[in-house]
Amino acid sequence: MRVFVTGASGWVGRGLVPELTAAGHEVTGLARSDAAAKALQAAGAQARPGSLDDLGALHEAAATADGVVHLAFKHDIAFSGGFAEATAADRLAIETFGEALAGTGKPFVIASGILGVLGLPPGVTATERDGLAPAGGDGEIPVSGARDRMANARYTTALAARGVRSSVVRLPPSTHGNGDNGFIPTAIGFARQKGAAAYVGDGANRWPAVHRDDAARLFRLALESARPGRCCTPSATKACQSGKSPRSSPRISASPRSPSPPSRPGSTSASSAASGDSTARPRRGSPATCSGGSRPGRD
Repeated sequence: MRVFVTGASGWVGRGLVPELTAAGHEVTGLARSDAAAKALQAAGAQARPGSLDDLGALHEAAATADGVVHLAFKHDIAFSGGFAEATAADRLAIETFGEALAGTGKPFVIASGILGVLGLPPGVTATERDGLAPAGGDGEIPVSGARDRMANARYTTALAARGVRSSVVRLPPSTHGNGDNGFIPTAIGFARQKGAAAYVGDGANRWPAVHRDDAARLFRLALESARPGRCCTPSATKACQSGKSPRSSPRISASPRSPSPPSRPGSTSASSAASGDSTARPRRGSPATCSGGSRPGRD
């Protein structure tokens, strides 16, 4: 397929582009800068200059492609207090892609998330079945604009009724891998500095994660074969529970580093993570659950 990808030079995009090209797809990525364009070309993709604000260019690119993967999100604005503004721009881009692809049966996959988006109260365990339909009542949403991002994901799956093979990949809070400079390396850095790994309360809180290569593979599979209106969650963790655990007090505990038995090839031991071993990689092959409508299931 000829695939148009937004966010192709971003963290997940840098994993997705080689995944797509290795599978025989022709990739064109949206590039906001000359540096991004050069990076895409070096990865074997074509570059299309523009940004999420260039709605006409997005429409044209989608209309001439065989499928679209929308990874881009204005994280710089979102993380500086403009989350609602970022989700509004995201909605305009999604609507534009929907108009271009309506009635074609072509695939359209977007990236979404779960942390701070599902709007569940602290202590409630979230699963891949949450957030598929609007929540009732006036539940507290921990991030301003997060409700709008949930609505964007539901709008995307609803495009199935307009003849678009739409799907959503909801990434876990941590999408890690080689070259990562986000949460996992930060946690490793604190552990190395303090000589211990900290956890909250009794450590019952669950924080799902996925390796970027596994996430990229799921995006490719969704593009190639996900059924219309599906919502996919890549994670080996069976549930996500954030905030204060109802069984514990909000204290911080520390687990000192101690010798660990040798890990199996391809796995990451606690000691290698705490030591910041950049060569260690988590075991790949995380299961992916795809749900849709009121009857979540597996694809």
